[in-house]
Amino acid sequence: MKTRHAVITSILCSALLMGGVAQAQTHATPAAAPQATSQQQTALTIRDVYDRMEQQGYKNIREIEREHRHFDVKADDAQGQRVKIRVDMFTGEVLRSRFDD
Repeated sequence: MKTRHAVITSILCSALLMGGVAQAQTHATPAAAPQATSQQQTALTIRDVYDRMEQQGYKNIREIEREHRHFDVKADDAQGQRVKIRVDMFTGEVLRSRFDD
């Protein structure tokens, strides 16, 4: 009877250990997901865009609107001309600049 009890206990312990290993392996997979999200770019804030525009010589920044994947900015360029500027939301790169009517 003791031998039978020992065998059953041994089988149960083995099953629990195998289940624990399998569970640990399933939890290792989702850990890769945060790496993918950390590689995604973070959008600039309106304050970031304002500061970058000032650093690039734009003055009298009147309006900054966040659009789908860019910002639209109304300001005066270095020559004092009113311009509309399209700025990349993630890099801050000026995508387009044109005179504002």
